[in-house]
Amino acid sequence: MSPKYYFFRRIYDRKTFMPILLFYLVVVFLSESVMLVRCDEVQILLELKKSLGVSDESWNPNNSPCQFAGVTCTTKFVSAIDLTNKSLPGYLSFDTICQLSSLQKLSLGYNDLSGPITPSLNNCTKLQHLDLAFNLLIGHIPDFSSLTDLRVLNLSDNAFTGPVPWTSLSQTTKLTDFLIGDNPSLDPSLFPEEVTSLLGLTTLYLSNCSLQGPILPSIGNLTELVDLELSGNSLTGPIPQEITRLTKLFQLELWENQLTGTIPPGFRNLTELANLDFSSNNLGGDLTELKYLTNLRSLQFFYNQFSGEVPVEFGDFDNLVTLSIYNNMLYGQLPQNLGSKSDFDSIDASTNSFTGPIPPNMCRLGKMTYMALLENQFTGEIPASYASCTTLTRFRVSNNSLTGKVPPGLWGLPQVDILDLEMNGFEGIITSDIGRAASLTRLLIANNRFSGQLPPQISVLDSLVQLRAQNNRFSGVIPPGISNLKRLTMLYLQRNLFSGPITASLGLCTSLNDLNLAGNRLSGWIPSSLGSLPSLNFLNLSNNQLSGQIPQSLSSLRLSLLDLSNNDLTGQIPNNLFALAYNGSFDGNPGLCGQDIDSLRPCSTKSSKSNEIRKLVSCFMVGIALLLASVACYIVFKRKRSSVDERSSKFGRRESSLKEGSWDLKSFQVLTFTEDDIIDAIKVENVIGQGGSGNVYRVDLDNGVSLAVKHIWNSPESSEPSYHSTSSILKKRPERVAMKEFEAEVAALSSMRHVNVVKLYCSISSDDSNMLVYEFLPNGSLWDRLHTCKKLELDWETRYEIALGAAKGLDYLHHGCERPILHRDVKSSNILLDEMFKPRIADFGLAKITQAGNQLRIAGKDSTHVIAGTHGYIAPEYAYTYKVNEKSDVYSFGVVIMELVTGKKPIEPEFGDNKDIVYWIFSRMTNRENLLSVVDPKIPEHLREDAIKVLRIGVLCTARLPALRPSMRTVVHMLEDAGPQGSVLIDIRDEKKPSQVDK
Repeated sequence: MSPKYYFFRRIYDRKTFMPILLFYLVVVFLSESVMLVRCDEVQILLELKKSLGVSDESWNPNNSPCQFAGVTCTTKFVSAIDLTNKSLPGYLSFDTICQLSSLQKLSLGYNDLSGPITPSLNNCTKLQHLDLAFNLLIGHIPDFSSLTDLRVLNLSDNAFTGPVPWTSLSQTTKLTDFLIGDNPSLDPSLFPEEVTSLLGLTTLYLSNCSLQGPILPSIGNLTELVDLELSGNSLTGPIPQEITRLTKLFQLELWENQLTGTIPPGFRNLTELANLDFSSNNLGGDLTELKYLTNLRSLQFFYNQFSGEVPVEFGDFDNLVTLSIYNNMLYGQLPQNLGSKSDFDSIDASTNSFTGPIPPNMCRLGKMTYMALLENQFTGEIPASYASCTTLTRFRVSNNSLTGKVPPGLWGLPQVDILDLEMNGFEGIITSDIGRAASLTRLLIANNRFSGQLPPQISVLDSLVQLRAQNNRFSGVIPPGISNLKRLTMLYLQRNLFSGPITASLGLCTSLNDLNLAGNRLSGWIPSSLGSLPSLNFLNLSNNQLSGQIPQSLSSLRLSLLDLSNNDLTGQIPNNLFALAYNGSFDGNPGLCGQDIDSLRPCSTKSSKSNEIRKLVSCFMVGIALLLASVACYIVFKRKRSSVDERSSKFGRRESSLKEGSWDLKSFQVLTFTEDDIIDAIKVENVIGQGGSGNVYRVDLDNGVSLAVKHIWNSPESSEPSYHSTSSILKKRPERVAMKEFEAEVAALSSMRHVNVVKLYCSISSDDSNMLVYEFLPNGSLWDRLHTCKKLELDWETRYEIALGAAKGLDYLHHGCERPILHRDVKSSNILLDEMFKPRIADFGLAKITQAGNQLRIAGKDSTHVIAGTHGYIAPEYAYTYKVNEKSDVYSFGVVIMELVTGKKPIEPEFGDNKDIVYWIFSRMTNRENLLSVVDPKIPEHLREDAIKVLRIGVLCTARLPALRPSMRTVVHMLEDAGPQGSVLIDIRDEKKPSQVDK
């Protein structure tokens, strides 16, 4: 029998054939099963694509799951999805996600995902890595006890609320990275014991998530920790000694808590530490334990009560690049070799009691960017080595006892932004090197012994904003080229030896806000060009040798201070400046005259008679004008009445046209209504108010919920009739302004979730108009409750809670959002009150979303040429610069605080012409009795001390220089301290003290 025949016969043999057939069927079945499962996973991923808003073209049904961008497969099943930082706009659906039965990793961080995490994660049992950080997720953090294989859980930087399911941690014993920080609206809780049982943790990030009470000693159990961050909470008590057992720590951040005590003994054991931050606590004692931490790279413990000397060993640290230790009680010398062995970057040792010379080698390797040593007792000269430190951006040594000449090259550092040498004993001249300081914005050299002329090279510093050179020995003429400094807002040259005329070219410095040339030897006439400075607020030319008449052009200025005293001026004071005569503004000028002013001699009789004739003519003309106005009002009233009837009819037609259009609804919350519910309620009888770009309606739903709807028409032809006497913010191009306000409000509010920010449910858009649907707040605005016929007698406790809540809302906008938001129209009418008088920040039509920097989140370079805001609340810098930053919001909030404490409006006739509440309060800060008199008489006497504490914060917020204003985060802390259980120790008259916020 041939082999071939034998082989086929064996195949057909029954005993052999059946096992082979069975094996073949199993292989086919498994292959089909795999194909079926893969087909199912494609459908699951396509559903996920829809919910997340994935736009990548590789996510299509023609590809296998393993070909989808960001998807990883293991044994042909989806095991990982990584779509980090893809700007995904959708929402999470764990119903869909958990159908991927082999999924081990889900990374969706740094997107724009919103909504709650629902339903639970129970079916994602194989997950080992879950990263949802830096999104807009809301609701409660879900129970994750079923994820027993979880190694990494990152839910930080979202907007979660409610309690944290700490008990879930008892089941996730394999966790190595646990991050839920920067969720500031979580329910307050004590430091969780459950965390300290996760013995495998290497990263624990619980910053800014409402923790209270002490750090538990059991933290010492987590001996594998490399990164421990507990900042921005309300932790109290000492740093537990057990923390010294965490010998693998690379980073320890405990800043902005309420910790007390000293650095615990044994802290020297943490020799792997590179980044250590104890800042903004109440810690004290000496720094002995830190001198052994030779691997330190960044050491920060500012705003504490540490004392003693800085260990000399710091100068031998090879890696130390940042040392920030300001506002402590340290003394002695700084180590003289500090920074000489590392790529040293920055030091801030301000506001201590350091003595001796400045360490000379901190820029030895040419990397230093920042030096702030102000408010100490340093002596000696500025080391010559810093004259070649071209990387420096800030050099601040004011308020010390330094002497000698400034190294010439220091004047011309090309990157320096602030050169601050004030209040020392420096002498010599400003060299011509100053012309190379192209980035200089603030030249602060007051209160020294500088001499010679101001070099003409100053005129090329086109970035210069402030020049403070008062109380020196400068001489010669004021350089005419100073007119080139178009950004200059402050020019202080008082009490020097300048002579000659005031250069008329100063009138070209159109941004000037403060001009002080007092106490010099200036002569000649006051240039009339000063009257053309649109932003000038303070003008002091006193104690000079000026002559001639006061220019009539000064009458056009809106001055808060004018001082021309002790000169040789002659003639009559311009009429519009008479009010300033009572402040001594013209004393010491025998040649000046004025009618009915005791401090001045009367002008000639002939002049008096002509004045009387002019007054009689003026009265007659006023009478004629009033008669004509009465007739005109009657005619207008008749026409307006018929016009209102016509507009009401037109509006009725427009109501019906709304229902005929095509609408696009975008929801930002879970909705219980439809667009038809909203559109049907846009009726004239439901109007409850009007903004600059449209009416506001109240919509009562069938389920008992009330909503507020802002309706914005896109074109002037479509605009609604006005039923309230409210003026528009801008009159030019109303359709563009309306659309910009709509877009700004949607962009700002759609991503925000905070208890003190008004909730935006959705937007509804068509070709003709747009609607924004908000929560309805029944108690109206704070303005209504303080100043209108709807006002209530708000007790002090309610006022305080409104101030604190509104501050927290603004703090969230500035510091709690991934992209900080500048409101730009903070005022009491934009603070709405719910049924319990809890405040909500509202009306984001002028808001700007900025790009967050690494540390300081501002929009300083993002400018606009529209002065945004409302008169009385606008920060003074708006008058001379269009730069926008968060300190402008802080100023406006300070005005709101003043309203709450005084019960006054921002502008009142009793404050005087062109004066506001800020000026009024500052003018009453001369003694305690005057200050108490500004408190609203409705506040009981026994609570007025508490009110003054809060008013002090308002005064700090309204400092003229933005850099001297605190951040909103600091304002929140100060208000909390100023509450019934706290105290605020602030000297509100000490505006000259530099703010650490500015450093």
